[in-house]
Amino acid sequence: MSTTADLVLALKKELKSAQMTYADLAAALGMAESSVKRMLAKGDMPLSRIDAICRALKLDFADVARRVADAQPLLAQLTQDQEKAVVADKKLLLVAICVLSQWTLEQITSAYRLTEAQCVGYLVKLDRIGIIELRPLNRYRLKLAKTFRWRPHGAVMDYFRDNALLDYFSGGFNGDSEGLLLVHGSISRSVAPSFMERMQRVAQDFAQQHLADQKVNDKDREGYTLLLAMRSWEFEAFTNLRR
Repeated sequence: MSTTADLVLALKKELKSAQMTYADLAAALGMAESSVKRMLAKGDMPLSRIDAICRALKLDFADVARRVADAQPLLAQLTQDQEKAVVADKKLLLVAICVLSQWTLEQITSAYRLTEAQCVGYLVKLDRIGIIELRPLNRYRLKLAKTFRWRPHGAVMDYFRDNALLDYFSGGFNGDSEGLLLVHGSISRSVAPSFMERMQRVAQDFAQQHLADQKVNDKDREGYTLLLAMRSWEFEAFTNLRR
């Protein structure tokens, strides 16, 4: 559904809530009732007309538009083209990772060598890509679902495999609250999906805790990267020794 159609649908709900009839609206707009009915039924009209309806309802257009935006379904995954756009610029990828963690503009520019103007420019690009909805005062709304994940074989995961995987595993994993577990075993195929569900719950718990701790002072928080993986796999050197 187009943005205009969404706005018209929202206005119809507001008309009903305000108990304003089509005849009442027509009088306020200086139009024939039949024209108003036809216009609303078509679901497509100029923004100037939508603004006029908002005034008749004593609503702020920006508030209505924001409600429509908030009601849009969140993305569980980006398209290939969206991911390619994100990794095309390393600084844009950095800002994308930051907004996934709900960082503010001030937090990003304080932590990284980016000017405010540069960071705002990257936020604008992320808005165009569809990851965020940029709002006044450089605030934003994340348009990704809590279950969001990068495409398993998409541009972003390929980038991290090529550029970050060895860097991540080169760490000792011996710091406070760090650990690396490698467990191998053969289990029933019917049971395997339940382990994936548990891993997804752990990932969700981690994401929710991150959001809950945004109000905690920066000095009392630490950045962690949680990596969960499970696949049917055998080390290639071992496979080569099979009979």
